[in-house]
Amino acid sequence: MTTSRRSFLTKTATLAVGAGAATLATPAVTRAQDVIKWRMQTYAGAALGEEVVKPAIDAFNRMAAGQMEIELFYADQLVPTGELFQAMQRGTIDCVQSDDDSMASPTEVTVFGGYFPMALRYSLDVPALFNKYGLKAIWEEEYAKVGVKHISAGAWDPCHFATKDPINSLADLKGKRIFTFPTAGRFLTQFGVVPVTLPWEDIEVAVQTGELDGIAWSGITEVYTVGWSNVTNYFLTNNISGAWIGHFFANMDKWNALPPHLQEMLATCFEQSHYYRQHWYWAGEADLRLNGGKLQLTTIPDEEWATLEDAAVTFWDEIAAESEVKAKVVAIFKEYNEVQKKAGRPYRYG
Repeated sequence: MTTSRRSFLTKTATLAVGAGAATLATPAVTRAQDVIKWRMQTYAGAALGEEVVKPAIDAFNRMAAGQMEIELFYADQLVPTGELFQAMQRGTIDCVQSDDDSMASPTEVTVFGGYFPMALRYSLDVPALFNKYGLKAIWEEEYAKVGVKHISAGAWDPCHFATKDPINSLADLKGKRIFTFPTAGRFLTQFGVVPVTLPWEDIEVAVQTGELDGIAWSGITEVYTVGWSNVTNYFLTNNISGAWIGHFFANMDKWNALPPHLQEMLATCFEQSHYYRQHWYWAGEADLRLNGGKLQLTTIPDEEWATLEDAAVTFWDEIAAESEVKAKVVAIFKEYNEVQKKAGRPYRYG
């Protein structure tokens, strides 16, 4: 068949238009989405961070599969621990793992972070209080006021004294220069303790040089893990709190900018981190008392230790008088402990 010049041009034009439309509809190269990158700093030094946070961040980075990546920094690497809150609020750091007290958070709940004296006996008290007794909502509200997302709270270890000299009575605490948390230090001054604030990584050397007489920062698991068992000789089995309250936080704008599936993934990894610490510390606290091999155990008799416990209740009332929010939190602590006491074994006894 003979193709006319007119029909040839018509068919050619139709094919060209079709090809152009196809090209516009399915471009040959699709630009990959930019990876979301966050920087996170923990209160913990490198040795402790390997246990209390790094596994969770490694897991999140794997599961995010290139969509997001968190770079982890340890205590004081980007900013001093006492400046963590300000750096996160400004967006210099995107995410933080810390207690409220150590990072000097300007909220009404800061005093309860870390070790609130004698408020907790076991690590499970922390998630119970936050998830069943209303503390989670209070923390979320207080941090939202200052542009920070409170992601979750969890328990760490109990707070014991690790010292160079033995502590067998409350009188032995007098004059001891102790590295501890701000609120714990404020409470312990009535027993003659001299609280000392230093960068976390400097503590071991400070004990060696005599700048510190001891540490009231952790349980025995941490004392061994971070090397403090190499410079102290004694471990007091009485504790001023049965569990540390710590949290994961994020800059609110950065958090809100994340897709919902990444928010959920991050929160889930942090919850897994809380669970890991539950059993890691719980097992370590018992095992290292018996098998640690470096520290000698001492104990203040129960009848004398009761003096400190009574002082803690008075301290709670002093804190409650400072604001309505603090009063609300103290009331929850009192209600919870009363329920635990009345429930008996295994909750509260002895």
